[in-house]
Amino acid sequence: MRFGLSLPPQMRVYGAFFMYSFCMGSLFPRLPELKAQMGASESELGLALIGTAAGTLVSLTFGGPLLDRIGYRRAILGMIPLLSLGYALATFAPGPLAFFLLLLPVGLLIGAIEIIVNLEADRVEHQIGRRIMNRSHAFWSFGFFSSGLVGATVAQAGISPQTQMLAMVPVIALGVAVILGRFDPAPHRSGGSTEAGPRFAAPSLPILVLVVVTLSAMILEGAGIDWSAIYMTNEFSAAPFIAGIAVATGAGAQAVTRFFVDGFVEKFSPAGVARTLLTILGLGTLIVFFAPHPGIALLGFALLGVGSSAIFPLAMSAAAQRTDRPAAVNVAALAQISFVAFLVGPPLLGFVAEHFGIRWSFGIGLPLVVLSFISAGALGRRTARPALP
Repeated sequence: MRFGLSLPPQMRVYGAFFMYSFCMGSLFPRLPELKAQMGASESELGLALIGTAAGTLVSLTFGGPLLDRIGYRRAILGMIPLLSLGYALATFAPGPLAFFLLLLPVGLLIGAIEIIVNLEADRVEHQIGRRIMNRSHAFWSFGFFSSGLVGATVAQAGISPQTQMLAMVPVIALGVAVILGRFDPAPHRSGGSTEAGPRFAAPSLPILVLVVVTLSAMILEGAGIDWSAIYMTNEFSAAPFIAGIAVATGAGAQAVTRFFVDGFVEKFSPAGVARTLLTILGLGTLIVFFAPHPGIALLGFALLGVGSSAIFPLAMSAAAQRTDRPAAVNVAALAQISFVAFLVGPPLLGFVAEHFGIRWSFGIGLPLVVLSFISAGALGRRTARPALP
């Protein structure tokens, strides 16, 4: 007998996204403290954070066949609690090199979970006949927002990052058992290719165009996650709670936008919605770059969350709906570059922060916003299916 709540398939997808991101969100409000504990500079911290990206790239590229053998049910039930444990162990790193090494297995788990949850969202979307991809990613943001609030509150209370992250492990394990205990993967999308894909998920030309569309959103979203708390600390000497709230603000605004954006996509087309969001993303970047006051900076981070909210989910839907290759290959090919840009880009911005100031870590994203705006037509001008009541 399986333990857990009996939920509709889309609610279980939402729960998977929420629990997955809840593992991640508590760490980033604590980065100023971890940076100080390790005695690391911005550049050293940036290099250490690339450990997550390296593991993610390996997993996204080669993990598909292994996940097929393990089974998506067993993988998702085991990997989310392991991800929480991996983050907890990483907080004990005595220096940047150890932090890098401890983040490698974290990245491996992230890549595998990304493949599972995005494919499941697409298959359930097809099964029930209406879009849920953006709403699924909204629950990712809700999870990140919730754990970001926890991290900010615990930081203000003076509790160590190590204690906080270790306490999260049993909470995550129980949540996964309750929400995902009865999880069974949805059937493959009909009408697409079901042939075994290549072991290396190399991007095709159409997938590379989708990568260009997502690039600015992924890098600026990642910059907000990795550097917003340090930005508030460096620029305004903000209290730990305010620094942590900067992380949660972007995630909260992103969550609300993702939750409601599917209706606009159905009405105005993926490309039209993407270009509107990219305009907001550019405005938020400018505000963060010029902000004279912490309150103004928080507004900028909120706009970064709104602007980056649906670009990646829309591209994921476009990739999964292509019929030239198996959906798993196209999803992994897009994710392996876009998601690694999300992870690698912001750490590399540590060099920019150290040599030119942390504001420039956000300002240099503006040309990427323009490039994404130009290429957004690749998302399509018509919806893939009608919305159902």
